Amino acid sequence: MPRPYNPARPDRRHLALVAHRQRQQADATEVAIGVAETAALSRARGAALVVQLCAQRQPGPLRRLSGLDWLARKGRLTAAQKQAGEAYGRVWRRVEALSRIGSSLDMSFCSRDHDVLSAAEARARDIQRLKSYRTRLRHQPDLVAACDQICGGEVTPREVCANGVQAGRLEGILLVALDLLASEDPGESTRVSHAPN
Repeated sequence: MPRPYNPARPDRRHLALVAHRQRQQADATEVAIGVAETAALSRARGAALVVQLCAQRQPGPLRRLSGLDWLARKGRLTAAQKQAGEAYGRVWRRVEALSRIGSSLDMSFCSRDHDVLSAAEARARDIQRLKSYRTRLRHQPDLVAACDQICGGEVTPREVCANGVQAGRLEGILLVALDLLASEDPGESTRVSHAPN
């Protein structure tokens, strides 16, 4: 038996569709407000954010810049300084990761003895390389701290310091440290990486 004709049914369907679109627009507006607020707070703390453009050249997601990327984007670093800072940062992060407690979710049951030995050798090489970098910095606490925070921690000078004057001072110290790191002779990094322990 067919349903009886109800003249209000198309109107109800149309109203439900309009209400659904309004809810979607309200949700999108709330998300945009939340993203803008989060980005504003991050910028107030000194983080460097870049808006990535989608394929249609419209604003897309935000990407946080590391301290070295931010300084290079501003034209304050040379390519050699940036490369030296990135190398220091990679080694620092690997050595820093060794001091942290490992995850209990690491389910690698099939580790073999040679894997453990190669991992231990890699750790020793990274520790030796970090010592070499710090020796090149003459173990000066300010130079080492600047490289640890900006190259290793990947934060901007403004995120580290309380005000712009201190951030400018830290940036100057970092530039001196990166010049010292970049002034290495090309064969030294290979000698350090293959040095016997």
